[in-house]
Amino acid sequence: MDNTYLIIKSLHVIFVISWMCGLLYLPRLFVYHCNATKDGELDKNLQIMEFKLLKIIMNPAMILAFLSGLWLIHFIGLDAGWIHLKVTLVLILAGLHGFFAKCRKNFANGQNQKSEKFYRVINEGPALLMIFIVFLVILKPF
Repeated sequence: MDNTYLIIKSLHVIFVISWMCGLLYLPRLFVYHCNATKDGELDKNLQIMEFKLLKIIMNPAMILAFLSGLWLIHFIGLDAGWIHLKVTLVLILAGLHGFFAKCRKNFANGQNQKSEKFYRVINEGPALLMIFIVFLVILKPF
């Protein structure tokens, strides 16, 4: 295997891990934020944490994961069926990312309409998608 491919693949894994950490942690912050008093100390701290997590870690990690993933597709092609499903699941993850960004903005504007239970449930989405994606990449079932 070409070293360039392995380097890009390694970077892709690093970027995906960073992105997934944020996708798993941000909704957990929302769970705590639901119980914070508006304009209280906890509310302000959580707003800062959510903003920094999204803007400094998650957004760059997602962009770099997409760029490195596209580069990997250039190497391996789109012939295998599993890659189409993987890309679809990754796009769903990106949709969740966008939804979480909107939720963060709602908290910042004092307009959250979702419950603590909602965020506890939605927190499982990225983990389930990650499990399916990892099995697809490792097993390449079709």
